[in-house]
Amino acid sequence: MRYDLTQIESWIPEGSRVLDLGCGDGAFLTRLQETRRVQGMGLELDPDNLIAATQRGIDIVQQDMDQGLSNFPEDSFEIVVLAHALQVLHRPDKVLQDMVRIGREAIVTFPNFGHWRCRLHLGLNGRMPVSKDLPFHWYDTPNIHFCTVKDFEALCSNLNIAIMDRDIVSGPTTALFKQWLPNLFGSTAIFRIKACD
Repeated sequence: MRYDLTQIESWIPEGSRVLDLGCGDGAFLTRLQETRRVQGMGLELDPDNLIAATQRGIDIVQQDMDQGLSNFPEDSFEIVVLAHALQVLHRPDKVLQDMVRIGREAIVTFPNFGHWRCRLHLGLNGRMPVSKDLPFHWYDTPNIHFCTVKDFEALCSNLNIAIMDRDIVSGPTTALFKQWLPNLFGSTAIFRIKACD
């Protein structure tokens, strides 16, 4: 399991109501139901993933997050999760506002495009990086908003969203530096957020 999903799992209280935005085939939500005994619901757009999640017994809604989440009332969930999908949204700012409206807390993970490998690849090769974590070329990528740790923190500040916790995924050789320079050494960012009081 990806490290960001392990961290998300550790931040979810047992028995809580969880909405997983862009839940894919429902594997992570199934795991949360088994390990954290959550009452889970998924939101997904892809028809094949909808079928797979339904076959796992996941309660799922077919919906485009970019069209808004107004069908969910305030405080419908304790936790709203958006794992590795922020960068594919047309209006991530609107989705974040909806997340902290419908959930008491939200957890967001995304690839950090400020990571030193991305910078080095672009600087030395003059081309957008392709890697295990970012396996697409610039012309066929679903990633439309390239976000860094600093960009996300600034967006939260602008939207009056409180950052409760943060974790950074980095390689073993850069693990020591990730706390001091997360924007440079974090390959994936994990944030726990909520609406400011």
